[in-house]
Amino acid sequence: MVQARWNGRVIADSDATVVVEGNHYFPADSVDAALLRPSATTSGCPWKGTAHYHSLIVDGQENRDAAWYYPEPKDAAAQIKGRIAFWKGVVVG
Repeated sequence: MVQARWNGRVIADSDATVVVEGNHYFPADSVDAALLRPSATTSGCPWKGTAHYHSLIVDGQENRDAAWYYPEPKDAAAQIKGRIAFWKGVVVG
């Protein structure tokens, strides 16, 4: 089982992550959606496509743009569609 934790809280928990470039992509339904807030931030990857972000809100503290996902990944990254990855101090393991 792989977990993503931040600020003492489990954000995601799954035994079905997909690892791409060293990042665990969790199935969206394994992520605690109540802790996510949509962000207007996007970024581009030449082979995955356009990433969109969520901020995490845990116990009143915000970790801005700490989660990302590809709503419409390019064909080469099709395996991460419907999945969310984390960074910015989120511990995954």
